Amino acid sequence: MKSFAKLFLFALLLTGGARAAMPVPQAPAVKARAYLVEDFHSGQTIAAKNPDQRIEPASITKLMSAYVVFQEIRNGTLSLEDKVQISEKAWRTPGSRMFVEVGTQVSVADLMKGMIIQSGNDATVALAEKVAGTEASFASLMNHHAKRLGMDGSHFVNSTGLPDPQHYTTARDIARVARALIAEFPEYYQWYSERQFTYNGITQYNRNKLLWRDESVDGIKTGHTDSAGYCLVTSAKRDGMRLISVVLGTKSEEARADASQALLNYGFRFFETHKLYDANSKLTRA
Repeated sequence: MKSFAKLFLFALLLTGGARAAMPVPQAPAVKARAYLVEDFHSGQTIAAKNPDQRIEPASITKLMSAYVVFQEIRNGTLSLEDKVQISEKAWRTPGSRMFVEVGTQVSVADLMKGMIIQSGNDATVALAEKVAGTEASFASLMNHHAKRLGMDGSHFVNSTGLPDPQHYTTARDIARVARALIAEFPEYYQWYSERQFTYNGITQYNRNKLLWRDESVDGIKTGHTDSAGYCLVTSAKRDGMRLISVVLGTKSEEARADASQALLNYGFRFFETHKLYDANSKLTRA
């Protein structure tokens, strides 16, 4: 007999009702360039379309940017209380904004909320410059951590997701970084569920419509450019089961929300997670 320690092991199974009553239907035919829905605990894919196709991620990029910043905070090289001086480059970055002012000092905590809740490109570039000196150097850190996470279909050249031919990722890789954020940084993940943030007298609302429509949804990020289309990464938890959905390249805000909702409902309806072993439990094998 051989004994050995085992980490948490989860299995993704059909729900009891689905096993007994009917075959599992095909996943919803959502209109998106690519999508993926997976079980958080097991990492098993429930449904997917073009999950490994390289696609422009738009502001979904900021999930990777946040992951790098959280790593720096955990390593002790950065704190939420640190002040960041806003450069002219950060201030001038086009796209969505937190509306920080050039030359002002803003806390890392406020910039993180500006990036996560408001999707501010100015906040994101300011954080990148604080961490690595330049946005290009920060992108190198993004690629380092992406490789470590197994995101083999991704390459980043900026922190914001502004279009660039050499800036791309995949639905599967996005699910990887979303899963890592939730698992490794639960103390910060709660920011992704916040519906609004006010800075400098300006209140902006989280663009993730499912935060208002589905109480089981608690994050995580939207994205949009003309070339990328409307994108949404969502996580939801029902009865102890957590799913992550990634929807890329839809036609509108409404379309990305509807597609994400359909995939989540499908996963929760026809599948369930079972924990087979506890962490460090002793298993015996002949």
